[in-house]
Amino acid sequence: MDELRAHAAALVARRPGDARLRSVGTSRAGTPLWLLSIGHGSRNVLVVAGPHANEPVGGATVVHLAERLLAEPRLTVHADASWHLLLCLDPDGSRRNEGWLSGPYTLGHYFRNFFRPGFREQPEWLPDGAAAAALPETLTLLALQDELRPFLQCSLHGVDVGGGFVELTRDLPGLAQRVRRTAARLGIPRELGAYDTLYWPTVGPAVYRIPPPRRGDLAAAITEAAVESTWFHPHRHGTVTAVVEAPMWGVTAVEDGSPPTDRDATLRAVSGALRHDTRLLDSILARIRPQLAEAPDAASLLAPVDDYLLVCPGLADAWDPDTDDGRARPLPALNTAHLTALRIAGRRLALRTAGLLQRLVRGTGQDPAGVLPDLDRLIDAWCADYRDGCGARWIPVARQAEYQARVVLGAFELARRHARVRSRSGESGWGTEAAVPMHRE
Repeated sequence: MDELRAHAAALVARRPGDARLRSVGTSRAGTPLWLLSIGHGSRNVLVVAGPHANEPVGGATVVHLAERLLAEPRLTVHADASWHLLLCLDPDGSRRNEGWLSGPYTLGHYFRNFFRPGFREQPEWLPDGAAAAALPETLTLLALQDELRPFLQCSLHGVDVGGGFVELTRDLPGLAQRVRRTAARLGIPRELGAYDTLYWPTVGPAVYRIPPPRRGDLAAAITEAAVESTWFHPHRHGTVTAVVEAPMWGVTAVEDGSPPTDRDATLRAVSGALRHDTRLLDSILARIRPQLAEAPDAASLLAPVDDYLLVCPGLADAWDPDTDDGRARPLPALNTAHLTALRIAGRRLALRTAGLLQRLVRGTGQDPAGVLPDLDRLIDAWCADYRDGCGARWIPVARQAEYQARVVLGAFELARRHARVRSRSGESGWGTEAAVPMHRE
């Protein structure tokens, strides 16, 4: 986090006429939320990095984008555009992932140092609507959206295991082709059956339409992300939001669109594994609950554990062809990519839970229930399944960031063709009268 802010400050010192850095709010722990702005055009782009604590690639991407924006006037001056790069939306959560950020980049090291807050503590979500938003990070983002009224918002996310894909609040024709070319050039697998988008419309390979927000229970919100969110909040301003997902560990099979050999057998195996893993984790949690009162910050670690264990049984039933009682939403047609994504998703829930439980026990400084060896064995076995069973391979950070930056720039080129010109600069102290771009003064 400190390096990210220092890099942004160095860019501003180097190009003070073109780049500005300001604090736009503070986190729950009092950490400043920094906004790096580049360009003086009348049409605004908002890029949000670090919305999820365990997805750090956005920080590298905004640095890469900033360098490119300063080097290429066609993206700012000639496009009458100002870019506003929020360096990290959840800096407090991101700091809690710093145990794995310096490497080694292995699955075991990542999951043993994993942190992501519970669903209601994630700042992009508005589970009770914008008027009831309480997190300072969320309020800062909402205020920025209403101040800037961007024609494009890009939210930078990372997939821990899988492939790259994009989610849109409104279609951008041509984006799927740009994603395909970029992914092929950089060796990034595209996720053609993303678990998050299982029931969403597909507007092109690895590009999905986010459904309009609706009220639902917490389990549906966690697994489908269809509740009200900061992705849709600026829709009133004509904003199109692109959620750009870049993988840390790539799996080639997530882009296999072929029909599966035995769909039902695979679903039974995935559902059975998730039920088995959930029972193991429930048992471990029951063994350690008596000592959690002594664990520092136990509540913040238990919240996501409870979220994951809440949704696992329902997901296993939803995926199992033998438990269909006619009341659940039927699964769509599934290809090999979909089945691979479901296998990865089930294992991800188990691994995240195991990693958080291990952090909880380590935080107490003792292990009277003797669960640490059990958790170590589970994490090793499940990571081996990712590595050997799914073929997960690490993608260097520079390649992750390059992929994400190119997709953002592709979305920018397509969105600006259709965006209506705004008369606001989006910067504090500027009036509401028609702004004259600096290069035309």
